[in-house]
Amino acid sequence: MSLSPAQKPVTLQSTRALYLSALICFGGLLAYCVYRGWNLPPLELGLCLAVLFLAAWPALSWLRSQPYPFPAFETFMLTGITTYVLPLITEHSSVMVYDSGVIAKSLFVVLAFQVCALLAFKSTIAFEKKTPFWRDELFSRDVTQWLPIGLWLHVLYVWISFFTDWLPYDIDSILRAIFFGISTSCSFLLGRKWGNDELKQGQKGNIAIALICAAILQTSSLYLINSISSSVVFFLAYISAGKRIPVIAIGVVFAIFTVLHNGKAPMREKYWDFYGTAPKLTLIALPDFYIEWVEHSFSKEDEQGETKEQRKLLDRVSLLHILCLVIESHDRGLPHLNGETYGYIPPLLVPRFFWPDKPSGQITTKRLGINFGLQDESSAKTTSIGFGVLAESYANFGYLGIILLGLLIGSLQKSIAIWTRACPLLSNGGLIMILLMAWSIQVELPMSGWLTSLEQAAVCVLGIPYVLKRLFN
Repeated sequence: MSLSPAQKPVTLQSTRALYLSALICFGGLLAYCVYRGWNLPPLELGLCLAVLFLAAWPALSWLRSQPYPFPAFETFMLTGITTYVLPLITEHSSVMVYDSGVIAKSLFVVLAFQVCALLAFKSTIAFEKKTPFWRDELFSRDVTQWLPIGLWLHVLYVWISFFTDWLPYDIDSILRAIFFGISTSCSFLLGRKWGNDELKQGQKGNIAIALICAAILQTSSLYLINSISSSVVFFLAYISAGKRIPVIAIGVVFAIFTVLHNGKAPMREKYWDFYGTAPKLTLIALPDFYIEWVEHSFSKEDEQGETKEQRKLLDRVSLLHILCLVIESHDRGLPHLNGETYGYIPPLLVPRFFWPDKPSGQITTKRLGINFGLQDESSAKTTSIGFGVLAESYANFGYLGIILLGLLIGSLQKSIAIWTRACPLLSNGGLIMILLMAWSIQVELPMSGWLTSLEQAAVCVLGIPYVLKRLFN
């Protein structure tokens, strides 16, 4: 059975309804930002709203015409709302420690990146790939019944990784990218089929249980980003196929993550050490662990009193805060790195199988953390701080780095989107775009971590079907 990019016929009415729903959501978000940010300095609020508009505009444009099936670039641009807009609008403690000039300059840097990325995306010309590598379907039979196995394999990996000491660190870091890639591909394909009403009730229940189990195990580390990313990928697949927004399901998931986020800081203060090492729990301890987490979420004492330890923990979740730190540091005379962190990329792309002593995959975040005074040599061995590609590019080349990064991302994303426009989902081109969409949400990674983890996942996700096809077809 063929899995084309759009199995359900796309009607003008369904597309228009989805677009109008998105416009209403954007209007509500815009009104919220104006209401919450009214007390901000006018320049900050104006720049913040401009970043909000440019973050949402590509997604709204895609929903209106849907010129290609995989909105990877649009998904990446949308993350600017959560990483750069909302931290300021909600007066996040890690952002408000900087003066207005630094915050405004940081928003201007984000805006410059967005403009360059959009210009490059709009002006890039590419053509559909027609070679067998891109378009040939990897399986000649319907593989729907096998896709949930990928979800459950991810659950098994998370259990082994989080609740045992069986995996060495270097192997675990590789397996993390591989199994996340497998889970993401299966989740996207199943989300499409669910949106197309092609799944039975029993299949839906099995999928939901696997996704819930993975989320429970993953969030026990007190990191929410991977579970949030998985949820976003699934809902994007469902919406793109079904042309409708599952308001109730999204509302429930949003409410759950909101509650967990509210209690995350006091839980991290209790269970993490100073450098952010995640707790090692047992499965039996999970119910009490989550009960305590929810209690902290609704505790007035936790809401009113924010300790220095909590502030240090909160510092790690705001990319706007990191960008402010980088810009302020360079304004005070800290020299730029002049491409040093990008020099780590070529050796990191070499598989460890061929180079057992290659540098650690965290070398870029360690270098940046030490350079900007967030870590020392000792703490860099036990924790990783998310800088994101914008802060990294500014740390290396300043405004020039931001401009070049925007042009590079915009042109590459447009080229790949057009190359894969007519590729079936279960082809190399389709799977590459599914992975690219998932990695578009991994905005906390530096360029080296982003590329190497994507490479590891792609080798596995594309390699397994190739091997199976050779063995059984």
